[in-house]
Amino acid sequence: MLEVGIKGKEETIVSEANSAKTMGSGTLDVFATPAMTALMEKTAWKSVAAFLDEGCGTVGTLLNITHDAPTPFGMRVWCESELTEIDGRRLVFHVAVYDEKGKIGEGRHERFIIQNEKFQAKANEKAM
Repeated sequence: MLEVGIKGKEETIVSEANSAKTMGSGTLDVFATPAMTALMEKTAWKSVAAFLDEGCGTVGTLLNITHDAPTPFGMRVWCESELTEIDGRRLVFHVAVYDEKGKIGEGRHERFIIQNEKFQAKANEKAM
């Protein structure tokens, strides 16, 4: 059952693939802000996926975050999420990201529950 308090955790290792230089968000060999936001979204959606009705998923609709500290190649990074509010189909999460030295970012993330096939069909209509 979907309820406030559901928590999630996902992790990655900082590498060239998720660096600011590679992702186009800067010129340095550090964990990219777009990679951090993707990790936040992944952690949130995966945390609630098993609690949704069959055929349903979630899509991100809002991120309000800070990226407060750099992380170099080779360091482990993880995100922790907590579902803090349920308002109909709108889900609100607190997300925080850490590296081996401490917190590097945090914020608020909203997702909406959708019917996967219906949502995909709507997106596909744009291609016609």
